[in-house]
Amino acid sequence: MRMKTWDERIEDVWADAAGDEVGDDTIARIDALAAERGSDHARAEFERAGARDSAGRPAEAVVLYRRALSLGLDEEHRPQCVIQLASSLRNLGEYDEALEVIRAEEELSADGPYRDAVATVHALILASAGRPAQGLSVALLALVPHLPRYHRSMTAYAHEIADSDT
Repeated sequence: MRMKTWDERIEDVWADAAGDEVGDDTIARIDALAAERGSDHARAEFERAGARDSAGRPAEAVVLYRRALSLGLDEEHRPQCVIQLASSLRNLGEYDEALEVIRAEEELSADGPYRDAVATVHALILASAGRPAQGLSVALLALVPHLPRYHRSMTAYAHEIADSDT
């Protein structure tokens, strides 16, 4: 029987946690796998952050997300880490920093696979920061490319709505 890879074992932990509230058990399992890679492994730190984030510990997660980014994540996990970092900052009420982080990622991943996730978090941050019309505008603009028609008019409406917060 083939031994599972580290990535597969990480996926197993997340699969086991799906649909359940993440708690100390999941964190302990992720931490044990992360320990195999060491504290200077970006992906391991990212997984540790995600476990804490999922368990409702955003302050702990933020520290680990920042560490993972500083250690250098691959192009699959870097945008995920940034999205999750911005979301955790939003949960902590750090809206300005969350907006700074997500807007920088918006520029980096304008054509990437996570662009809609970036827009979603951007919209949530704006709404949480008391700028719901701007958040709605961001969400609408993210939807426009997926519409079969009405691109021009929906884009114009989205820009018009954004001005409602000011």
